[in-house]
Amino acid sequence: MSSQSVAGILGAIVAAMVLVVAIAYGPIGQSGKPARPAGTQPAQAQPAPVAPAPRGPVIREVPN
Repeated sequence: MSSQSVAGILGAIVAAMVLVVAIAYGPIGQSGKPARPAGTQPAQAQPAPVAPAPRGPVIREVPN
C-alpha cells in the first residue's frame, strides 16, 4: 500500500467526520429558528447618542 492511498483513505475519514459534525451542530435552513409571521415590520431602533471622538496621544517634548 503506497503512502498516497493511505493519505486518501485518511482524508476520506476526516472529511466524513467533518460532515457529521457540521450536520450535528449546524441546523440546515429554518429548522432551528422560529417562523416569522408574514406582514410584520421590525421595530425601528432609536439611534444611539454619538459619543465624542477619542483623543489621540499627547506628545510632549522632553529635554535632553
